[in-house]
Order: sequence, then C-alpha cells, then structure tokens
Amino acid sequence: VNAQCRVINHIATCTCIEGYEGDPFSSCRLRPKPIEPVVADDPCDPNPCGPNSLPPRDVGGRCQCTCMREMIGSPPNCRPECVINSDCPSDKACINRKCQDPCPGLCGQNAYCRVRNHIPI
Repeated sequence: VNAQCRVINHIATCTCIEGYEGDPFSSCRLRPKPIEPVVADDPCDPNPCGPNSLPPRDVGGRCQCTCMREMIGSPPNCRPECVINSDCPSDKACINRKCQDPCPGLCGQNAYCRVRNHIPI
C-alpha cells in the first residue's frame, strides 16, 4: 500500500511513494510532519529601551524600560540633563552632566559670586 513496485532483472524492487515511509513490501505510511518548536516571542528582543536606560524587563508579556539614575526623559529617549553649558539656563553650568550653580567653593569667605552666561564671576 502506498508503494510502487517494478521488476528489474527478474527481481521485485519496491519503494514507498514520495512523502511516505516504511517497508514498501508490506505497507508505507504517510511521513509525519516535523513539529516546529514553539518559540515564545520576547517583547524585549531587540532591546527597545535605547541608550542610557536600565536593562529591559518582561512584565506580563510587555517590555518595561526605565531610565538610568541621573538621566531624564523617558525610554527610548533617556539622556543626561546636560552635556555642555548651553544645555543649562544661563545662571547654571553643566557639571557632571547636571545643571548646577558653579559658585560654591569658588569665591573666598564673605565674597559675592554670581553666574553670567554659565561662568562664575
């Protein structure tokens, strides 16, 4: 069944038809289809969080992103508060990627320090 037989040089030669397997002299059965492994989709692959963010977390099948400490904005647009002085108001300077008053510790006791265009005077 489901085989083709021929006689070649007085010898019976049988083969299962395409898509079947088994013993062609007794019975060929349909070849089982391979079962594809189930691969769960990872909502965090590829990483959608962008730079300056913490590693993503899969929470209930959704990817959750958070900016690193000291960063502002929301993923995927996490960024430092500043990179250069002009990122800050003119009365602040960019110090360690934060807009800060550049005066503390600069002037002597009882001296007045003010900031003009990011520069302490």
